[in-house]
Amino acid sequence: MQTRDDIYNTLRDALVELFELEPERITPESNLYQDLEIDSIDAVDLIDHIKRQTGKKIAAEEFKSVRTVSDVVDAVYRLVQPTA
Repeated sequence: MQTRDDIYNTLRDALVELFELEPERITPESNLYQDLEIDSIDAVDLIDHIKRQTGKKIAAEEFKSVRTVSDVVDAVYRLVQPTA
């Protein structure tokens, strides 16, 4: 899970699996809270799922700033990139 496309595809699959969303509802521009109806409990589940997939945990503070699926992809991408 290294490219943004890989992360997006994994995230979309997770949203479908965890929250029983229709895949066509999930786009990079989808707002997690308004469009996909994800609440704070769901967000914690999503953070946990990302941790299991990457072996790294997104800080709750960082996750508070995400609004769209694309924001989550960017946050995970930063998380999994090797530090220079």
